Amino acid sequence: MAKHSTANTQLPGFVIITGLSGSGMSSATNAFEDLGYFCVDNLPLTILSTFARLLVPNEEDVAAIEKAALVINIRERHFLSEFPGELKKLNKKKLAPYVVFFEASDNVLQRRFSETRRPHPADAGKGLLAAIRAEKKALKEIESLADLIIDTSEHTVHTLRRLILEKFSRSSDLSPLKVQILSFGHKYGNARDLDLLLDVRHLPNPYFVKSLKDFTGEHPKIVKFLEQHEEVRETISRFGDLLSYLLPFYQKEGKSYLTIGVGCTGGKHRSVMVANMLRDGLKKANFDVSVVHRDVQK
Repeated sequence: MAKHSTANTQLPGFVIITGLSGSGMSSATNAFEDLGYFCVDNLPLTILSTFARLLVPNEEDVAAIEKAALVINIRERHFLSEFPGELKKLNKKKLAPYVVFFEASDNVLQRRFSETRRPHPADAGKGLLAAIRAEKKALKEIESLADLIIDTSEHTVHTLRRLILEKFSRSSDLSPLKVQILSFGHKYGNARDLDLLLDVRHLPNPYFVKSLKDFTGEHPKIVKFLEQHEEVRETISRFGDLLSYLLPFYQKEGKSYLTIGVGCTGGKHRSVMVANMLRDGLKKANFDVSVVHRDVQK
């Protein structure tokens, strides 16, 4: 739900994030930070106008802060009484911020506060539901001033982040997905913090070829040995197709980093060669990808 929609050709450089407690303002702030906004949580209203002037270019056409997102909500003591007036002052000075108001249903807000066990800032001793409804009533005027109203009832942290990225960024502003392929040997312990794991222990092992065992998977002789086997070529092709299919979904989800593990027994031959081949294929598909060989020298 929105009073106005953001146009990607004129993205707001000054955003105020406000809304109901528990509606996702913190998650939204994290997304704005990812978009390069200078973010401040719970800014005092008394310095709002002063802060806004930092976004105005000087004689050299350079602003102290290029773009900013401020969280101002009911935690600020004078928010309800003074925010509308401060907003009018900014409008008169042509420093008008783009106000984004976050809300959610009573049931969702109850669940979120129950899960986090945080006290509701409007709780006057009459219970959580009464506090939620009291805050909604108190914020009606603030909500009417918003340029964009976002109901987060059906959103997860990830889908809300994606929504913010879509509404407040040009495609060129988004950080590209950085992919790291890590080769390793299972006998030295499984790699940690992997997003995807590909096992290549089913492939022919150069270790058992006396003339090859001392080389690594980066040596042309190892590459040639493995490439002559149809199952190696087929495995690399299928893994490549799988990654080409999956990576755009991780990008769409807003993920910045992805680590893919490729494991063989010792981490010296097969996993190294396969990791390099996958890297080369993904680079041709314009993915930002690097390779680390954890156990190649062991």
